Amino acid sequence: MYDLLGGLSVIEASSFVASPTAGLYCAQMGADVIRVDQIGGGPDLRRWPVTANNDSLYWENLNRAKRSVALDLARPEGRALLQELIRATGQVITNFPVGGFMAHDMLAQGRADLITVRVMGWADGSPALDYTVNNAVGYPMMTGPGPDPVNHVLPAWDLLSGAYAAFALLAAIRKRETSGAGGEVRIPLSDVAIGTAANLGSVAEVLYENANRPRLGNAVYGLFGRDFMTADGVRTMIVVVTPRQWANLVTALDLGGAIAAIEAERGVSFAKDDGLRFTHRDALYPLFERAIGARAHADLAAAFDAAGIVHSAYRTMLEAVEDRALVADNPVFGACDNPSGFTYPAAGAFATLPQADRQPPRPAPRNGQHSEEVLATRLNLSSGEIARLIDAGIVGTAPTGES
Repeated sequence: MYDLLGGLSVIEASSFVASPTAGLYCAQMGADVIRVDQIGGGPDLRRWPVTANNDSLYWENLNRAKRSVALDLARPEGRALLQELIRATGQVITNFPVGGFMAHDMLAQGRADLITVRVMGWADGSPALDYTVNNAVGYPMMTGPGPDPVNHVLPAWDLLSGAYAAFALLAAIRKRETSGAGGEVRIPLSDVAIGTAANLGSVAEVLYENANRPRLGNAVYGLFGRDFMTADGVRTMIVVVTPRQWANLVTALDLGGAIAAIEAERGVSFAKDDGLRFTHRDALYPLFERAIGARAHADLAAAFDAAGIVHSAYRTMLEAVEDRALVADNPVFGACDNPSGFTYPAAGAFATLPQADRQPPRPAPRNGQHSEEVLATRLNLSSGEIARLIDAGIVGTAPTGES
């Protein structure tokens, strides 16, 4: 946690991954993010992974450092309260549909400088999820050895869309500061996905080749990079991206003579050309398989580290979590109380500001935990009016004893 965005308040009306991620990143940098949900929780409240008590570890980590207001959004009065909160605050992050009560034009009535950042599935407003968008842009047909598609377990487009939404919100606020104008920013997952593919050259590549990229398993396209097995059965990934790394790798494995022979036979030099190393992988890989397969992982790792060679053994996520450098001794993580009652390292801001003190991570709220406080301070509702709304079931609060 840092206080870079102190003084900025954002309403978040969202669910699942992309939109809550945008709010999370803002909150981790000090913004006051108020998440508004249906009383009892939104559709992602119990999303797996969950504890034995059905508390979502997913939810409580994507919603850290936020405040929670619970409203009955199925009723006109509950929807009107959300609209009033958005107008009073001035900016909202949402993945609600373009039309309906969360349409920007409706929200901006009486607040012309309102900024709405809307995460969407497809640009035409039709629904999509990360995994269906990933299929649509072709990545599962590039992943793995084939012939079947391989879905990626990481929701990359959700996460990129969330990060882009946070960036877009701050860009829109900057524009408003200079022009006074608000507006809506729409961020479809489909555009983030295909746009990212284009930024990486993949759209141009398939059009230029008039063909799909071959499936390479664990090999890295266009580079010398692949997984290899050591003598003691450790599978490790090695990737070379600079001439110096290549030279050091060849030296560490004592392959200079064998490499020179291939270069002479094929009339090429691998010293400075990533593409040639990739093109001639049929000759190079067997050499490296034998050399790496003859040595223990610990011996290789020490040699590679000394030579600045990029490598990493494959391991499970449980093994990664038990790595002290990654988690226990990493200042990104800290301890705090969690709604689930389960104590574990909690992630804070990913960025490090050497000139600023890092604040510890903060817990996620309970559904409706801050309803009374927010309605009183943002909408100037009296305690009597808030009590009426609670009694009428329009406003929800966290059960007594929960914080």
